[in-house]
Amino acid sequence: MAERGTVSAVSLGLRCPHQAWRPFVPAPIAYSRRLTPPVSGNGGSVCGCSAIRQLAYPASMCPHPKGLCLTVGPLTSSVYSVWGLTASSNLGLNLRPMSAFTQEEASKASPEEAPGHSYESLRVTAAQKHVLHVQLNRPEKRNAMNKAFWREMVVCFNKIAEDSDCRVVVISGAGKMFSSGIDLMDMASDLLQPTGDDSARISWHLHSLLTRYQETFSVIEKCPKPVIAAIHGGCIGGGVDLITACDIRYSTRDSFFQVKEVDVGLAADVGTLQRLPKVIGNQSLVNELAYTARKMMADEALESGLVSRLFPDKESMLDAAFTLAAEISSKSPVAVQSTKINLIYSRDHSVMESLNYMKSWNMSMLQTKDIMKSVQAAIEKKDLKTVSFSKL
Repeated sequence: MAERGTVSAVSLGLRCPHQAWRPFVPAPIAYSRRLTPPVSGNGGSVCGCSAIRQLAYPASMCPHPKGLCLTVGPLTSSVYSVWGLTASSNLGLNLRPMSAFTQEEASKASPEEAPGHSYESLRVTAAQKHVLHVQLNRPEKRNAMNKAFWREMVVCFNKIAEDSDCRVVVISGAGKMFSSGIDLMDMASDLLQPTGDDSARISWHLHSLLTRYQETFSVIEKCPKPVIAAIHGGCIGGGVDLITACDIRYSTRDSFFQVKEVDVGLAADVGTLQRLPKVIGNQSLVNELAYTARKMMADEALESGLVSRLFPDKESMLDAAFTLAAEISSKSPVAVQSTKINLIYSRDHSVMESLNYMKSWNMSMLQTKDIMKSVQAAIEKKDLKTVSFSKL
């Protein structure tokens, strides 16, 4: 079976057009660090289907349609093609299909929408067993949070909370960034022209409106399933409100974070000012970020504890997030969800109050069969992934 980063000739449906070299494309074609095409001088062309056999010839001899071959300089240079092939100085290649054909094929193979989750601003897919992937899905608007988003997040996570098959959630943003925050154009009528005959009624209306908006992110925290935020690019305004309600945060090295609200004339009112101090534990830094709306870059976010890991790109970050989700989902759902509920309770209560709550909680949860299954697996030195826990 081909490793990650390889492409199957069968799936791409390619035939080698230069019959003199090799009649058919081998399947799979493996682009790896072992590939060292014998090219020197100012350049040449290495055919994708023959490169694995280390055949090389002048670019003028390449019989393939334009864009199917790699244009190669000296052996120490990088490799480029419209397929998105990139290389380090030793020509270790990473295949990233970029053509319209391969993008179409990839979209066909992408996970299908999870049953019962059809939204305008979100895309929910079953990433793997017991793991759902929730994507902010307005890439053309930089995942700005419109009216549909504020409504659909509540519906989505209430369904996830009741989904006995789901144990972990990964949330990310489609396109070039995680989120640019509130969609001011779409939300202007609600925020700037509230309805009401007098100040009292306008205030009553705004109170109700803000309650609904706050629930958009509180519903993530209320969901007993752990939620992993995978952040790339900008995470601005409402994006920070969202991720601070999540349990675990990963980000790419190009990500940045902004508590942007003061720049648009208001105080953050849907969670950042309440959760961020407890997430990073540095009130001075929170005050600085909230008063100035300056960017917090990824390295500072890691140092302050806002995120727990950094990754070079979105792909590697999502791989790590789904690996973590798979690990968490292999544990007893009773144990994991009980842990989340008590961690959040303990954050907002004293130690003694939290211990008393824990006693009341575990007097029933200790009766689960999951304990015996987990202990038995440990005694028999079995991986918990092999243990079948009942749905919760």
